[in-house]
Amino acid sequence: MSISILILTQNEEVNLPSCLDSVKWSDDIVVLDSGSTDRTVEIAEAAGARIFVRPFDNERDHRTFSLREISFKYPWVYNPDADEITPNELRNEMLAAVADHSRPEVAFRVRFKSMFMGKWIRHSSLYPTWVMRLFRPEKIRFARTINLEYLADGPVGYLRSHFIHNGFNKGFNAWFEKHNKYSNQEALEAIMHISQSHVDWGGLIAFGDAVRRRRALKHLSFRLPFRPTLRFLYMYLFRLGFLDGWPGFTYCRLMSIYEYMIVLKMKEIKRRGKGLPV
Repeated sequence: MSISILILTQNEEVNLPSCLDSVKWSDDIVVLDSGSTDRTVEIAEAAGARIFVRPFDNERDHRTFSLREISFKYPWVYNPDADEITPNELRNEMLAAVADHSRPEVAFRVRFKSMFMGKWIRHSSLYPTWVMRLFRPEKIRFARTINLEYLADGPVGYLRSHFIHNGFNKGFNAWFEKHNKYSNQEALEAIMHISQSHVDWGGLIAFGDAVRRRRALKHLSFRLPFRPTLRFLYMYLFRLGFLDGWPGFTYCRLMSIYEYMIVLKMKEIKRRGKGLPV
C-alpha cells in the first residue's frame, strides 16, 4: 500500500521543488493552492501533481476542505508543508506503518528538525515538537483557526523518524509577514481563552504527553507578565538555546519579538473595545 500526499501552497516556488522531490515516491500527489502569483502551480504541474485551487479564508476551514472535498487514491494521507522535506527513513517508516493492518492507529505524529542559518537548532526550537502529518482523512477534524489542534477519532501513534523544516527559506521579510498575520489570530485567541477557559495545571506536569504539556504551557503563558522576556529566557537559558550558538540566539530573539507582537495586539484589541485610541 502506498500513501497519498497533500501539500497546501501559496507562493511557494522557493520551497516546493525540494518538498515535491522528497515525496516523488508517491503516485498520488495533491496540491491545494490558495491563488499563488508565482510559479508554484507550474512547478506542481510539472511534477505530476493534481492541482486544486481555493481562496484562503482561515486555516481550519481550508484544511477541512482539503480533507473533505478532495478524493485521494489511498486511505492514508501524508500532509507536509511546502517548506518541509521528507527523508527516506521517514518514508520507509510511514509505508511500513500503514501496511501493518494490525495496528489500531488512525493517525501518527512526527517530530521535525528545524533548520536556521544552515544548522539544526535543536534546543532553541524546543525539540521535540510532535505534529500530526500522517492520517486517515475521514478520522481527522480541527479545532482553533490558527496553529491548528488536530483531533483524531481514534488512537494516535508516534513515528521515530523526522522530517526537515526549512522555515526561513523565503527570507526574513516573508517570516515577519507570516508572523504578523499569525499574531493577529494569536491575540484574539489569547483574549478568548483567558475569558472563557482555565489553565490545565495537570497538563504542566504531564511529561508523558508532550502535546498536552506544550498546550498547557502555551495557555499559561497567556496570563504571564513580561511574556516576551520570559519566552526568550525560557528558550535560551532553560531549554539550552545557547548551545545552538548564534543561530540559536537569533532564533530566540525572533520568537520573543513575535511574542511581543501578540502582546501589543492584545492591548490594541482591549483598548479598541473600550473605545480608547491605540
